[in-house]
Amino acid sequence: MKVGVSAGYWGAGPPPGVEQLLSEAEALGVDSFWTAEAYGSDALTPLAWWGARSRSIKLGTSICQMAARTPTALAMAAMTLDHLSGGRVLLGIGASGPQVVEGWYGQPYPRPLERTREYFEILRTVFAREKAVSFSGRHYQLPYPGGAGLGKALKSTVHPLRTDLPVYLAAEGPRNVALAAEIADGWLAFWFSPKSDAFYRQALAEGFGRPGARQSPSGFEVTSVTCLVEDDDVERAAGALKPLLALYIGGMGAKGANFHLDVFARMGWSEVCDEVQSLYLAGKKDEAAASIPTALVEDVALVGPADKIVADIEARWRPTCVTSLVLAGWPRPDTRERILDAVRG
Repeated sequence: MKVGVSAGYWGAGPPPGVEQLLSEAEALGVDSFWTAEAYGSDALTPLAWWGARSRSIKLGTSICQMAARTPTALAMAAMTLDHLSGGRVLLGIGASGPQVVEGWYGQPYPRPLERTREYFEILRTVFAREKAVSFSGRHYQLPYPGGAGLGKALKSTVHPLRTDLPVYLAAEGPRNVALAAEIADGWLAFWFSPKSDAFYRQALAEGFGRPGARQSPSGFEVTSVTCLVEDDDVERAAGALKPLLALYIGGMGAKGANFHLDVFARMGWSEVCDEVQSLYLAGKKDEAAASIPTALVEDVALVGPADKIVADIEARWRPTCVTSLVLAGWPRPDTRERILDAVRG
C-alpha cells in the first residue's frame, strides 16, 4: 500500500503549514500530495503553487468538480500542470452533489453517471491528440450546435507530456464505483470503511467485467482519503472529527439526497444518520456532532494513540482493496515514520 497526504480544501483561508507538510512528506518518501475543492478554494491553483516547491512527489486533485469546468478546460489545466511538474499529475474528478452543482455552479445535476462517461471520453480525446475534438452527447456538444454558427472542431496546441495521464473518479455509491472500474485509472474513495470492503470489491468487479473496461484489477488504483487524528485520548481524537462528519452526514445535501449519508447508512448507521441529519438541518450543529458515536468515527478514520493507529492500519486497512492511503492529518514527529511504514507494510 502506498501512502499519500492531503491538504484538502480551505476553510476561511489558506491552511497554515502546508509548505512544511509537503517538504516533510517528500523527504519521507510519501508517494502523493492531494488538494480538493468544494465551494471556496479551487483544487488546481494550490496544487500548482505548493507543487512548485516539490520535486518528486505526485500531485493529485481529490477532487476537481466536473461542473466547475468544461471537459476541455480541465484537460487544458491538467496538461499544463503535467508539463510544469514533469509528469506528476494524478487527475481526480467527480460529479459532486446536487446541492453544489445546482446551487453553486448553476448547472443541472440529473444523470450524473451519463455526464461522467461523456466527460471522461472528451478528456481522453484531448489527451490523445490524435484528432480535432468533436463530440455529440446529451450533456456536451463540441462544436456547440447553434450560437454564432462559427464553431469548429479544434485540437490542443499543447502536445501532452503523457497521452495516458491518469484520471481517477471519485465515487461513493456502487454504480459510480463500478463506473470508475470501467472507465477510469483509479477510484477515489471517500469515507471508505474496511467493514465495507467486500461491498466495494463487488462493485469494482462489476466494472472490470464490462466490455471495454480500461484497466485490469492489477493496474487499477484505489485511493482512500482517510482522516487521521493522533491523540492519546481516543474520545478526544474522535471528537475532533465529529463536526466534520456531522457536516457531511447532516448538511452536505438535502433530506433524501445526501450521498455521504448513504455511505454511513450502508455501514449500519442509518438511525444515527437520521438523527444527525434532523439535528443538523434544524440548525443544531453542535448537537448533531455530539450524537455521532465514536465507533462510527473509527469505522472511517484513524484516531487515537500511535499504537492503536498502527494496529488499525495493519489489521483493518491493509487487507482491503485500497492501494493508496491518503492521510488527511499528519502524524506527530516522533511517531511519523512508524505510522507511514505501517501503511507501506
